[in-house]
Amino acid sequence: MVRSTPYPHTKSTAAKIEMPPPTSTDQLTNQIDHRAFRIRENGGPANDIVPTESTTNQRRRTSVALALGDAHPRAELEASRRQFIDYDRLSWPSSGARERLEATPAEGEARLEKLSGAIRTILECIGEDPDREGLLETPSRYANAMLYFTKGYEENLKLIVNNAVFQEDHDEMVIVKDIEIYSMCEHHLVPFTGKMHIGYIPLGKVLGLSKFARIAEMFARRLQLQERLTKQVAAAIEEILQPLGVAVVMESAHLCMVMRGVGKTAVTTTTSSMLGCFRKRTRTREEFLRLALNRAR
Repeated sequence: MVRSTPYPHTKSTAAKIEMPPPTSTDQLTNQIDHRAFRIRENGGPANDIVPTESTTNQRRRTSVALALGDAHPRAELEASRRQFIDYDRLSWPSSGARERLEATPAEGEARLEKLSGAIRTILECIGEDPDREGLLETPSRYANAMLYFTKGYEENLKLIVNNAVFQEDHDEMVIVKDIEIYSMCEHHLVPFTGKMHIGYIPLGKVLGLSKFARIAEMFARRLQLQERLTKQVAAAIEEILQPLGVAVVMESAHLCMVMRGVGKTAVTTTTSSMLGCFRKRTRTREEFLRLALNRAR
């Protein structure tokens, strides 16, 4: 039996259409997709994976692009090349961070001396005498303190996770709350402090509970924006575990608002990043917010 077309006046042109030859971008996409499929199929500890963002997975690519601060989440291929998550190296695409991470002891000493000299220059520029007794050792003390405040540039996710990904069929919400955060605002180089709450719903894998605080600490100990910090923690957990969803909320006070500018001491800034089921399902999101923030029903 021959079926009649519902549009008798149209003719099929399928035989006349010739697909263009694959471009280099298409070939790269195919390679990425194939590798990402193989990684997920083989399983294994997440920290042994060199992650690649599949260009066929819109949700994953969008979250990574947003975490990178891309104005357009559709710049997906570029985002994948920038490798927001890098287990083996920096977990941050910065040439300056790479130089610091790979510095020899001699280069580290030279970096500390250079930073101390810069602090001495600052003291002179604000009208102080860096040679007076109270400030004599301040340049070196502050240089060491600044390197500690930003020690997250010397850490990466592979070292932090350290094989603490476990196969487990738990499928209920897990929340780690009240993680203390101390970070430095990249605009004024003054601290912002607060608490972070992390939740996720596993999909066959769980992460050691202490690792959530360590991941948050790694990203916080860098020059940051609260908005970006929140997204980075959420995207990192999603990359490591591939759960049903991840939720991160952060509440903090910024000294740049207290010590300068508007001078408001009671202002709290709250940011959130919701991925997967936390973004799609209102009730799941509300349950997390109620438990994490101690909200009444």
